[in-house]
Amino acid sequence: MYWSLLVHGKWSMYVAATSQGLCFVGSQNKPFEELAAWADVKFPGSKLVRDDEKLQPYAAQLSEYLEGSRKAFTIPFDFRGTSFQLAVWKSLSEIPYGQTQSYSDIANHIQKPAAVRAVGAAIGANPVLITVPCHRVIGKNGSLTGYRGGLEMKTQLLQLERDA
Repeated sequence: MYWSLLVHGKWSMYVAATSQGLCFVGSQNKPFEELAAWADVKFPGSKLVRDDEKLQPYAAQLSEYLEGSRKAFTIPFDFRGTSFQLAVWKSLSEIPYGQTQSYSDIANHIQKPAAVRAVGAAIGANPVLITVPCHRVIGKNGSLTGYRGGLEMKTQLLQLERDA
C-alpha cells in the first residue's frame, strides 16, 4: 500500500492507494497512526510505502476539490467492505455536490428503510473521506451528526460546497 501526505492550504491529510486505486483518505490534521491503524485492520500484513509520485493523481483530484474546481472524482477506488457497506458507499457517491441527505434517505435508497442505524455504522466505516462524500449526510432534522474527520471538518466541507 502506497501513501502520501496531502497538504493543501490549511488541509493536511494522509492518503493511501493500492495498485487498484484509492483506499484511504484520512481525517484533517490527524497523525500517520490513523492510517497505520486502519491499514492493520483492513489490509493486514501489508507494508506501507511512501510514494508521493504514485499518489499524485489522487492528491491532484483532492486538491482540485478543496479549491472548489472539482465536483466529482474520476479516480479508481479499492474498497474493502461488506456488501451492505459497499451499497451504502455507492449511495453516498450518488448524493449531488452541494446537497445533503439524511441517514433515512440513504436507508431508503438502498431499500433497507429499517436499517438506519446500520447505515450510520457503514457511513462511519467509509475509508475514503471526501471522495465518497459521507460529509453530505446529516440528521433528519437537518443537524450535523458524527463524522470520522470530526464535525469541524464536516462543516468546512459542506461550506466549501455551498461556496463553490
